[in-house]
Amino acid sequence: MLISLAIVYIFPFLVQVATSFKTDAEAASSALSLVPQTTTFAAYEALFGRSDYPIWFMNSAIVTVCVTLGRVFFVSLAGYALARLDFRGRGVIFAFVVGVMAVPAVVLLIPKFLVLNQIGMYDSYAGMILPLLVDAAGVFIMKNFFESIPVSVEEQARIDGAGTFRVFWSIVLPMARPALITIIILSFQGSWNELSHFIVSTQSPELTTLTKGVASLASGQLSQGTQYPLKLAAAAIMTIPVAVLFFIFQKRIMNNTEGAVKG
Repeated sequence: MLISLAIVYIFPFLVQVATSFKTDAEAASSALSLVPQTTTFAAYEALFGRSDYPIWFMNSAIVTVCVTLGRVFFVSLAGYALARLDFRGRGVIFAFVVGVMAVPAVVLLIPKFLVLNQIGMYDSYAGMILPLLVDAAGVFIMKNFFESIPVSVEEQARIDGAGTFRVFWSIVLPMARPALITIIILSFQGSWNELSHFIVSTQSPELTTLTKGVASLASGQLSQGTQYPLKLAAAAIMTIPVAVLFFIFQKRIMNNTEGAVKG
């Protein structure tokens, strides 16, 4: 049963890769064939030679790396503050965080555009990155994980004279590695595949990301016809960074689980 399910999930990806090496005519006539009758790199040559695909890739890489690093740092700080620090209004703030998770992202598109335009961040890297640095779901995950760590772990460090940030950075944060890996994967995948936010935050071709660029290819930007090989070649390259990141950190998660079981 597992093998059957794996085939169902893997087969579309194999079709995508195989079709990217076909001609337009063969892709239209033999869409599900996994072995191209005539192998060609025309789709990849068109992407890297007759489009701005390298620029799109670079923009996506810059935004994704900045968003992932920033989100891991800020949601960890916010999660620790809500889990450990005793301050007035903590419950109300956490209620707002949970409430934001229930708001559909599409509802916030117009307010995002108005705010970015008003403060002069529209059509810039800052406007693409800063609104994505904090995620309500990430704060929720980190808060719950920090609450599962015994308070006694921090008390010894406080007795030795460590401040709040030192306790967070040197003691608690290293213990939250499984949650951090989860945030890294979700942040990387989410920002790499983000489309709606980039539509309302930029308009310059120089700031086009992969998602916007590939969407433009679907409208027939480079040539006439179905362009199935071209579109699927672009999509296949897009999946590589996310797949590599997932498999790398999946191994880390498995190692952390084994260590916890041995302990």
